[in-house]
Amino acid sequence: MTTPYAADKLIAQARQLAAEYRRTMGKPLPGISNEIAEHDAVRLLGLEAAAEAEVGWDAVDPETGTRLQIKSRTIFDETKGGERIGQLKLNQEWDAVLLVLMDENYEPYEIYQAERDDLAEFVNNAGGNRAKRGAMSVARFKIVGELVWDRVNGRSGGVWDNRA
Repeated sequence: MTTPYAADKLIAQARQLAAEYRRTMGKPLPGISNEIAEHDAVRLLGLEAAAEAEVGWDAVDPETGTRLQIKSRTIFDETKGGERIGQLKLNQEWDAVLLVLMDENYEPYEIYQAERDDLAEFVNNAGGNRAKRGAMSVARFKIVGELVWDRVNGRSGGVWDNRA
């Protein structure tokens, strides 16, 4: 079993590797941003990581029991826009989705949370094929959800120590 310190150290190394890989190769290192985002969301929001066998969610809020899917998007150029998040798996059991937004160094700067019902309503009422498949833009997610953490103020709506 890894200690929290060892996990934090590994994630810090993963951040450096991912950022250097992108600068050198000109493209992101596949799969790493979500691993970093899951770790960050659990640490920053005081969540419990789901057991490996859990299907459909990545963490649980111990205060509310909310089962959370965790999505990530690394924003390399904020002026471009049009960034999309990964597919929402509406056929699986979960209560809400966290979207961890990271900068070019894979450091989190905002975390948004959107409830399942609000996301399902968007998907069901959307006209396009992408939305029907559970895809949505970062901008739309921010409208549907609410900001629950940012690196300047920490956690929204509660007492929290900003350790980011």
